[in-house]
Amino acid sequence: MMLGLDFSFFTAEVFRGYILQGMYFSFALTAVATLGGILFGTVLALMRLSGVKALELPAAVYVNGMRSIPLLMVLLWFFLMVPLITGRPIGAETSAVITFIAFEAAYFSEIVRAGIQSIPRGQVYAGQALGMSYAQNMRLVILPQAFRNMIPVFLTQTIILFQDTSLVYIITAHDMLHGFTVAGNNLSHPRESYILAAVFYFVICFTLSWLVKRLQQKIAIIR
Repeated sequence: MMLGLDFSFFTAEVFRGYILQGMYFSFALTAVATLGGILFGTVLALMRLSGVKALELPAAVYVNGMRSIPLLMVLLWFFLMVPLITGRPIGAETSAVITFIAFEAAYFSEIVRAGIQSIPRGQVYAGQALGMSYAQNMRLVILPQAFRNMIPVFLTQTIILFQDTSLVYIITAHDMLHGFTVAGNNLSHPRESYILAAVFYFVICFTLSWLVKRLQQKIAIIR
């Protein structure tokens, strides 16, 4: 007992029954959104760097538009508007996955674009001197170096993404926060449940941040 709080309700059985499934979904959403966001974001970055106005303009509009709208609004719009357009619901979890990939792609795009632009122009000229096409030069010379440099930034953005997964609670997706909320309400300990949720998010994100820092130090040594 502390300040009128009682955490004795939180047992291994409660964790397995209420929290574990939501934790799985939070991690799965983070992984899928990261991979999808990097792939889609790389395409957007290449479009913006292509020098072709027909590709640059739509990519720039998409990236700047997404980065100017709160994720929560995008999540709600997609969840509420798509069923009106298609005539059938697509489910909270599916809405969360699609929305997160589409939204995070805008942020990963800027990371990829900055990573590509950070590669010395001499590398580009060297590839051209070997007779490589733009696509070959980008695939074999530029992107491998850029992605290695971007790994710590990618992972940092992934940690932010994991924190943002708690927003899917608003559309009733069963994430980790939703699991703590249901446990707190059903077991009459809502305050304690939210405190425990904060502790779980803190421990996970702090640990991941520490690992990213160690990785960044190793990459710096390799360079």
